Amino acid sequence: MPRRICKFSNGGFLEFDHGSFDNWCVYVVRPNGQRFAPSDLQYFSRLKKLAENYGNQKIYDDFTVIFNRVSKNIHPEIFDLIALLSRSYGKDQLEMEIWLSVLYAGMVAEENKENARLGKRIKRLGMHQVLLEGIVPGEAAVFSKGKKWRDLDKLMKEKGF
Repeated sequence: MPRRICKFSNGGFLEFDHGSFDNWCVYVVRPNGQRFAPSDLQYFSRLKKLAENYGNQKIYDDFTVIFNRVSKNIHPEIFDLIALLSRSYGKDQLEMEIWLSVLYAGMVAEENKENARLGKRIKRLGMHQVLLEGIVPGEAAVFSKGKKWRDLDKLMKEKGF
């Protein structure tokens, strides 16, 4: 059963619902009712494109502000913080609010996945790769597939997270 977690100024919203693996799949519901589960490739690509105007470091830093507040539970005040951070993106404010909210919800989902040892850090690795290391979004989106969690954990610790 869908669980609405936040609403956007355009009438769209985010919700958790059943996905391929569990009940923690993040869905964006557009104002017209169209619903989709954004992929890592989709938001990495859009954020990389937005970074052309706002800077890789700015987007990464704003993401990190959210990352540092993630727990196993959704906290509505974090969506308020995301809305506040998104104001600095001018005409792209709504899009940034949506993608940062998707990332937040995705990190909460990662923290709740059964047997997930890396949790929210897996999203940070992708964001770090795309925005700070210059890895193309398509490669970053599949980087961890097939890798052992211990190897990924070691790599993340070397990067400071």
